[in-house]
Amino acid sequence: MAKPYSSGHIGAVASTFTEMRMSGAVKDTLVGLLIAELDKKVPEMEDATLEANPEKKTLDDAQRTRLNYSRTRELMLERVSKVDSVGSEAVQAMVAHLEDNLSRLIKNAEKAAEKDRVNTIKPRHLPSSTTEEESTGSEESVHQPSEEDILEGQIEGNALTPVSLRRMARMFGGMPVTDAAVEELLLLYYDVVDQTEEDIRKHSQLGSSPAAFITAIGQMKDLMMLGWMRRMLKRAGADAKERGYKRIDIEQLVHLDPFD
Repeated sequence: MAKPYSSGHIGAVASTFTEMRMSGAVKDTLVGLLIAELDKKVPEMEDATLEANPEKKTLDDAQRTRLNYSRTRELMLERVSKVDSVGSEAVQAMVAHLEDNLSRLIKNAEKAAEKDRVNTIKPRHLPSSTTEEESTGSEESVHQPSEEDILEGQIEGNALTPVSLRRMARMFGGMPVTDAAVEELLLLYYDVVDQTEEDIRKHSQLGSSPAAFITAIGQMKDLMMLGWMRRMLKRAGADAKERGYKRIDIEQLVHLDPFD
């Protein structure tokens, strides 16, 4: 039977996340909490692995495609000059770093493609050289994407694009979205926009309720800032996860009230 983590090891790992001291009792509790999370997560990963590939004999992360561990280690070994070998922790850290870097490159390339009003990322949308980008101090090359970055500029030319909507689905829904769901979300979005515009016109007339007018203006601001879309994707993603789905589909949308 496998031994649990030692409290000293967990304390050492946890100390990288805080500058505060931790008592021995806290470290012992953390061990128990992590083991409980393993008890919950491993069966979920096992089910997801077999759902993706019933013949699979090795536990996998079905929610994510990772960079090849062995190939990354070999490439790192070619580049070290002051040490003799590369440990597994270093490889894992490099894989995470390269994947984060790849994510930033793709997100920036998507933005460049959207500015060109195309749905395909082409070589011209990628930086010509990572070294050149870093040496010029390019803001895009060092900028860490945040929720505000995802929201900012998603509507260009008064149009919410399928490309940006798919990006938002991964950010706020936690998973990809099908083409049918994208189409339905766009239709719902503009239906709500049209209804809100009608409410604004109706309540802006003399004699109408000022409170209703202010509410309608607030709703339109929320739509333009994509708060409505964020809530819809979060609700749809939560429903999909509860049903064991890997993608947000139209089934998750038909039960949501777009005006709620």
